[in-house]
Amino acid sequence: MNRPALRIATRKSPLALWQAEHVSSLLRQAYPGLVVELVPLSTKGDLIQDRSLAAIGGKGLFIKELEVAIEAGHADMAVHSMKDVPGELPEGFMIGAVLPRVDPRDALIMREGGTLNDLPKGARVGTSSLRRQAQLLAVRPDLNIQALRGNVDTRLGRLDKGELEAIVLACAGLIRLGWESRITARLDSKVCLSAVSQGIIGIECRADDAATLHALQPLNHSATRSAMDAERAFSGYLGGSCQSPIAAYAEITQGQLSEKQLTLQGLVAEPDGSRLLRDSLVGSAKDPLALGVALAKRVFAAGAGPLLERLRHVQ
Repeated sequence: MNRPALRIATRKSPLALWQAEHVSSLLRQAYPGLVVELVPLSTKGDLIQDRSLAAIGGKGLFIKELEVAIEAGHADMAVHSMKDVPGELPEGFMIGAVLPRVDPRDALIMREGGTLNDLPKGARVGTSSLRRQAQLLAVRPDLNIQALRGNVDTRLGRLDKGELEAIVLACAGLIRLGWESRITARLDSKVCLSAVSQGIIGIECRADDAATLHALQPLNHSATRSAMDAERAFSGYLGGSCQSPIAAYAEITQGQLSEKQLTLQGLVAEPDGSRLLRDSLVGSAKDPLALGVALAKRVFAAGAGPLLERLRHVQ
């Protein structure tokens, strides 16, 4: 690769830095001798920890400063947990590559061990995700859901101090940080369907930066990309955001005549868990966007539209 260096904009959290270092390592493996520099930045989403994401403007607050750095020429790319990336990117930006997905499930972490059903009545469970809240309350309406923000170690600290009986985090982040042993139970998708693109690391860059896009191609995992595109199309059609309890998970399956297919599960829920609209659809892996939109239309027709519109006005 005939380029002196590549610069990666990243948040300063331990997980974000791990992800950026991982991408840096993959780039150096693909291009021996390449210099890769990290550009750590603080984002508004990191700095404001005392309010929910919905109250301060949504998940896009975790990536805006990184995009500004790319636009200003201070960085060539940014590395994201794709579940934190809004459905629509700013004009002129794109996801240049995605890495192979890690376990997309949610992890239940308890002080005493056991399963979700083993939590005592009225147990305090920490999560700031309306998606998780809705699905947990659908199974255990007695649970006392507590707001939980901050880095992974901060959240684990609240559990260890006895402020909560359990917390729910993404398995992927715990695995990447070497804390897989803290997982008490992995929640089955029938209990808690994962967030859109959970477990996927994406690399964002300018759409007109041909050199960076070319450099990223060896890192791109096509099966993960197809799954991500289907999930994001589902959420995007429904106008999904952090204010919306929306879940989706797609995986590659083998169809007839060896044609690869995608099986997409989708869910929209009332935040209190009183109503879950869940459906699934199978389609060609060659057109994940169409599959995502088709499933979204079915869920919309089942009542998701009025539900989401009402929640937008509540916020």
